Amino acid sequence: MPRRHLHMTGADGAALRTALRELRTRLDVPAQFPTAVLAEAEQAAAHPRLPSTDVTGIPFFTLDPPESVDLDQAMHLAKRPSGGYRVHYAIADVAAFVTPGGALDAEAHRRVTTLYFPDEKVPLHPVALSEGAASLLPDRTRPALVWRLDLDSDGRVETAEVRRALVRSRAKLDYAGVQEAIDSGTAEEPVALLKVIGTLRETLEAERGGISLGVPEQEVVEQDGSYSLTYRAPLPADGWNAQISLMTGMAAADLMLAAGSGILRTLPSAPDGAVGRLRRAAKALRIDWPHHVPYAELVRSLDPRRPDHAAFLQECTTLLRGAGYTSFTGGQTPDPLLHAAVAAPYAHCTAPLRRLVDRYAGELCLAASAGVEPPQWAVGALGTLPHEMEEGTRRANAAERECVDLVEAALLKDRVGETFEATVIDIKDHEPGVGTVHLEDPAVVGRVESPTAELPLGERIRVRLTRADPGTAKILFTPA
Repeated sequence: MPRRHLHMTGADGAALRTALRELRTRLDVPAQFPTAVLAEAEQAAAHPRLPSTDVTGIPFFTLDPPESVDLDQAMHLAKRPSGGYRVHYAIADVAAFVTPGGALDAEAHRRVTTLYFPDEKVPLHPVALSEGAASLLPDRTRPALVWRLDLDSDGRVETAEVRRALVRSRAKLDYAGVQEAIDSGTAEEPVALLKVIGTLRETLEAERGGISLGVPEQEVVEQDGSYSLTYRAPLPADGWNAQISLMTGMAAADLMLAAGSGILRTLPSAPDGAVGRLRRAAKALRIDWPHHVPYAELVRSLDPRRPDHAAFLQECTTLLRGAGYTSFTGGQTPDPLLHAAVAAPYAHCTAPLRRLVDRYAGELCLAASAGVEPPQWAVGALGTLPHEMEEGTRRANAAERECVDLVEAALLKDRVGETFEATVIDIKDHEPGVGTVHLEDPAVVGRVESPTAELPLGERIRVRLTRADPGTAKILFTPA
C-alpha cells in the first residue's frame, strides 16, 4: 500500500539533520540495539537454521531502489509449457535467524517496523541480519520461504504453495533499469514477463474493484546551494512489481483462511463523505471526473508525472485510513475480512525484514501449505499481534507526517514573506476561510487561512508564506 516516501539527495544540510535527530528523540524512536541483541544477531548470522531443500538452480532476481540492501523478495517468472505462467517468489526467512522468546525477538516486538527518515532508517533488525545474512543479496545463498504460484493465461492464480528452501539471487535490478530494458525490448524473458504478468494482474484488480495508488515520492534535492522539494513519479515497473507482492499476499490470506488460523491486513470501506471530499479536490485541481466514472477507474487514468495528478493521488491516500490487522483462530471467520483497496482478503507476508507481522504470517502459511499444525509461538502471538502492529504502524505514520512537515518548514524557513502561485484544493466545510493549497514549485501542500474572505475552491491564487517554523514543523500561508 502506498506511503509518502521522502529521502534526501545531494549535499544534506547540517541544520536539517539536527532537526531530524530531534524529531527522532521527540517520537521516542529506538536508537542503538542493546548489546545482547547485537550479540544474538551476530551468532544467528553465523549459524542460521538452514532448510534441506535447495532451489539455488532457479535464477532469481531482486527488484528494488538502487540504494536498497535490505532485500526481502526475489522472483523468477516463467511461461508454463501447458499455458499460463509460473511465479517463484522468495521471501527472506527471518525465522531462520530469530529464536522465539530470545533477545532478537523481544527487540523486534519493541520496534515492530523499520522507520524511514530522510537522512537515515531505523531498522527492525540489526544490520548484520537485515542488510547481511538474511537479505537476499546477489550471489549469496540464503534461506527463504519460496512461493510457487501457477497462473492461467489471464493471470489468475490456479495453485499456490510455499516451502522453505535455499535460494541464490543472480542479479540485483532497479526499477529504472528494468523499465528501460522492457521498453527497449532487450529484457530477458524472466524480466520481460514482469510486464506481462503485472499487466494481467492490474486488469484483474480492476475487475474485482481494487485500486493501487501510484503515489509519487517526495524528494529533497539540492539546487544551487539551496534545497527544494520535488516529486518522483513511479514507473510502470513499480506497479508491476507491486502486483506480484499483492498476489502473494492474497494467496497467503487464502491459505490461512482455509487452515483456520492467521492474521489479515484489513481496510474498511471509505467513510461517508470521503469520496465527496475527493471530488472537491478533483474539481479544485481541474481533473475531469464524470459522475458515472467510479473512483478506481479515475485513479487508473491519472499520470503521476503531472503535478495536478500527483497532488490528487496524495489526497487519495485519505481513503486508506483505518487499515488494521485482524487475527483469527479455530476456524473463525475474521471480521472484518476484506481489504477495501485490494477488494479481497489480503495479508502482509512479503517484507519480514522490515515488518514484524510478516514473519508470523509466513510461518502460518508454511504450516497451512504443508497441511500441518503451525508452531505454538506463531499461533500464541495472534492475540496481541494486531495491537502491536497497529501501535507500530501509528508510530511509523506519525514519523512520516512529521518528517514531511519538518522538511517543508526547514526548506521554507528563509522564505517567510515570499509569495507563491498555488491552487486551493480543499476548504473546511464550516470554515470557508481555512483550507489547503498545493504549490507546484516547491512541491508543498500546506494550510492556508484567509482572515477576511472565503477561499475560492479550485482557483489558482497567490499566497504569502507567513510561518515556517522547523521547531513546530508547521507552515502557514495567507492569500497575498
